[in-house]
Amino acid sequence: MAARDRLMPRSLAACALLLHRCPYQEKIGWSPASAHRQLCIAGRPSSWASTLLVRNLRGEGWEEEEEEAECAGGCSDARSGVGKVGLGKIRVSVSDREVDRSLFSPFIHARGYIDRIGEKTLLSASSHLLFRATILATLCLVCLFTVHYPSLLSHSFHLSSAAAAANGKHRAASRSSHRSLLGSSAAVAYGGAAWEKEVRRSAAPRRDGGLSVLVTGAAGFVGAHCSLALRARGDGVVGLDNFNSYYDPSLKRARQRLLASRGVAVLDADINDAALLERLFDAARFTHVLHLAAQAGVRYAMRAPQTYVASNVAGLVSVFEVAAKHADPQPAIVWASSSSVYGLNTDAPFSEEHRTDRPASLYAATKKAGEAIAHAYNHIYGLSITGLRFFTVYGPWGRPDMAYFSFARSIVAGEPITLFRTADGADARRDFTYIDDVVKGCLGALDTAGESTGTKSGKKRGPAPLRVYNLGNTSPVPVTRMVAILEKLLGRKANKRVVTMPSNGDVPFTHANVSHAARDFGYRPATPLDAGLRRFVDWFVHYYKLDTAKIAKGKRKSMAMSAAS
Repeated sequence: MAARDRLMPRSLAACALLLHRCPYQEKIGWSPASAHRQLCIAGRPSSWASTLLVRNLRGEGWEEEEEEAECAGGCSDARSGVGKVGLGKIRVSVSDREVDRSLFSPFIHARGYIDRIGEKTLLSASSHLLFRATILATLCLVCLFTVHYPSLLSHSFHLSSAAAAANGKHRAASRSSHRSLLGSSAAVAYGGAAWEKEVRRSAAPRRDGGLSVLVTGAAGFVGAHCSLALRARGDGVVGLDNFNSYYDPSLKRARQRLLASRGVAVLDADINDAALLERLFDAARFTHVLHLAAQAGVRYAMRAPQTYVASNVAGLVSVFEVAAKHADPQPAIVWASSSSVYGLNTDAPFSEEHRTDRPASLYAATKKAGEAIAHAYNHIYGLSITGLRFFTVYGPWGRPDMAYFSFARSIVAGEPITLFRTADGADARRDFTYIDDVVKGCLGALDTAGESTGTKSGKKRGPAPLRVYNLGNTSPVPVTRMVAILEKLLGRKANKRVVTMPSNGDVPFTHANVSHAARDFGYRPATPLDAGLRRFVDWFVHYYKLDTAKIAKGKRKSMAMSAAS
């Protein structure tokens, strides 16, 4: 016990040396007063250790002289028996005691080392504090940017045919923006106040009695053209598209920019996102839905069947569900079926009364399933539903997977094209329908759709319209003739490879009877194939920045050869 009593003051003094000037004294609760109290408890407040401790903590020297030290609490001298309560002064002296300073030389060196470490620690602590402050400031700026940054949806990126020659830069920007969360629409946070404001702005009609239309697949071929036509006549339009990679997404992004330049917001989202659809109907009271989103293509269905079921069946159900059970009031729905539902039917021209129970491809089967699903939702929930069976739509801003588009690219690149003939040697024929004619049919169907009769409670006020129409050109054309027109317009001969048509999805011909559409909303296709392909080639040449001089030279050569023959 005695040994411990002798060592304790020295230990405390050593601790004082080490803790002096430590930048964390306050954090660990060390102060001269607290240190002196510990010496008092140890029983040697008037010893040389106490003096050494007090002097050290005050930053004074090592001179051996009398020093007055304040005691912050009651303390007692173990040897004199003198005790004081409260704040007092104790005179201590170490002049009569020999201090072996060699005992403290390690601590003296340690104190110098600690001083240096303390400075570095302070610098390190300051650096950490500065780093954290920087991170906090950055987060604040990000939050402010997210809330207040203006929507990119309303920016003008007008891409007319005359200005499309510079589209390479736009497509490069699109490829980089496609990797972001929402591409060019990402500036508006989903579901926030700015998002709802943008939706309401875009959905608001600009004319008396105008429609408010939600267009799914708005960045697609038909969807983009319909959205532009609706906006041009003063209707409100909000677009929805998932910008998938079935074909080059940069073309869809270019269509999105074109729509944005006309004031149409196109949101980057999926039709299977029921929560998003509900938020859309909460934000705007859509009178109509033009449902054009779908997975297209006959041959691709054999490689990715689940994609077709997810988009063409589950996606259609998702739209019907929200329209029937969440929207108030229920909108009228016009959706894209397909001429492929006629499948192996051989009666021509195809009429809406003809059988559609023999699809020749999975794509056709999903569209046929959609028509059956539409019947069920119309019957159960009173939705006004109109299905449109498109026949081989073509034109500017078209789909690269379509024959006329892919043939044009192959002809320009000097690559071979494949033409199909039936088993009896006849050329495949298609009812090519120009995009402007199809758009007129879509708008006519919207204008005459009639109201839905269901309510959110599930009760119907009566039967609602259920319609289906063909939208075609009424004049099938051999595919070989379409190729000949492209050769003339592009000034190059195609490297043709003719094969027998496979029996795994394609049909030998399509031919539309459009009498019902003509009767109900005045649908009359008026664009001949030559004129429609000329407009397509003009757009194609400018969009892909082709050498117009070379094409013109090829045209002159082709015309000269035709005249000579």
